[in-house]
Amino acid sequence: MSRLLEATGIGKRFGGAIALEDVSLALDQGEIVGLIGENGAGKSTLIKIVSGIHRPDAGVIRLDGKPCAIPNVQAAWQHGIVLVHQELSVADNLGVSESMFLGRERRNRLGWIARREQRDLCAPILETLGVSFRAETPMATLSIGQRQLVEIARALLLESRLIILDEPTSSLTPSDAERLFAVLRQLRERGTTILYVSHRLPEIEALCDRVVGLRDGRNSGELVPPDISADQMIRLMVGRDLERPPIHETPPSGEVLLRAKGLRLRTNDPNGMNFEVRAGEVVGVGGLMGSGRTRLASTLFGLQRPVGGTLTICGSPGPSRSPRAAVRRGVALVPEDRKTQGLILDDTIHANCDLPVLPLVSKLGWPDRTRLRELAAKAMSTLGIKAPSARTMVSALSGGNQQKVAIGKWLGTGPRLLILDEPTRGVDVGAKSEIYRQIRQLADQGMAVVMVSSDTPELLSIPDRVLVMHQGRLAGELPRAHMDEERFLTLATGGAL
Repeated sequence: MSRLLEATGIGKRFGGAIALEDVSLALDQGEIVGLIGENGAGKSTLIKIVSGIHRPDAGVIRLDGKPCAIPNVQAAWQHGIVLVHQELSVADNLGVSESMFLGRERRNRLGWIARREQRDLCAPILETLGVSFRAETPMATLSIGQRQLVEIARALLLESRLIILDEPTSSLTPSDAERLFAVLRQLRERGTTILYVSHRLPEIEALCDRVVGLRDGRNSGELVPPDISADQMIRLMVGRDLERPPIHETPPSGEVLLRAKGLRLRTNDPNGMNFEVRAGEVVGVGGLMGSGRTRLASTLFGLQRPVGGTLTICGSPGPSRSPRAAVRRGVALVPEDRKTQGLILDDTIHANCDLPVLPLVSKLGWPDRTRLRELAAKAMSTLGIKAPSARTMVSALSGGNQQKVAIGKWLGTGPRLLILDEPTRGVDVGAKSEIYRQIRQLADQGMAVVMVSSDTPELLSIPDRVLVMHQGRLAGELPRAHMDEERFLTLATGGAL
């Protein structure tokens, strides 16, 4: 294989902080290379330098063996380099094809956007990805996972030589992810190079020809088959083995804090869902995209009303009429998209932790600032949030620490039922291990935890049992003794055990 891109001696500072120091990366034509590392290791900085978002302070980038300057994103596009961001850049007010052509629109002789031509060019790419929506579908109607597929389709539209994927499956179901992997393998056969950045190590192991590790802004090593394994990659990233939290051998027998009888999220569910969640228990909720996982979480928190059935939450009958009513009952929800729904990025840890508890620690409209400081400090201590102080801006934190803030902000409300929607989305393996341990500790302290996740290995290893959903209904339940991927996918696709 011929060398496509080689970056040597790359260095980058932001103020006094060293993001990258003497980092090298070599990519050959027609290979899939995994880039791994904990949050803060320098992965994002490196791929932003290669894709023209940042300029390096030191080092040289060579393309086809020749020194190459990549001063901006447009220059990267011209060289055939495209970055598909983890944080989606689609516009809700556009259609799918318009979003895919955003910034490089096709125009007719009169200068008007050639919308029909754009749709015709997008249609075969969407068909290749096997998506359920069309080129003219409004972006606002798509789920987060579907929007992720639009971003990937946008990269394919450019017929790029190098496609950089940053956590591409963070919002995809297993079937959508497999479809994406098939496309990536086809692209590799056609000579396209893929730089695949992910915290999901089984994907790296199954997909990549080579793995490059970063740790603390430096190269930490490289793996090739047959040495590409989860254990080896973890050592490359963190320099140590990680331990998973202990799982209950027998089901917890605490108080029932959530009981659903005949709960219906959609009118096409004739029987409704029946399940219970007890204090001290971690219950997973899984299913394919569109199965109703997030809708269930929203219903339990009072964001949506059920179609039918009954709910008893923390001893109080009936569904919560609003999120405020849910909080008063002792319910907390950490939403799927922490950056737009769970946090105010341009504010401090302290300010984010204040938001849910202000009504609880205020008298005559005046907040008890001493109490607020104590609660923020307790959240940082309990969840091990790594930051200089509670006055640190949330935007300056790593993804793992941001997620801890999203969880920790609710602890001051004293929740009895904690609902976590995608609790480790976009979080590195080290931070995942910490969050798992903290979830288990909260359950051991008597909290009931409902853990919604699209990460099948996570669902099959952390909760005490898993509720599997299909098309808005409960397809079945997997107890600890019967958790495996085959049984899970059978239920998730509408089959019976």
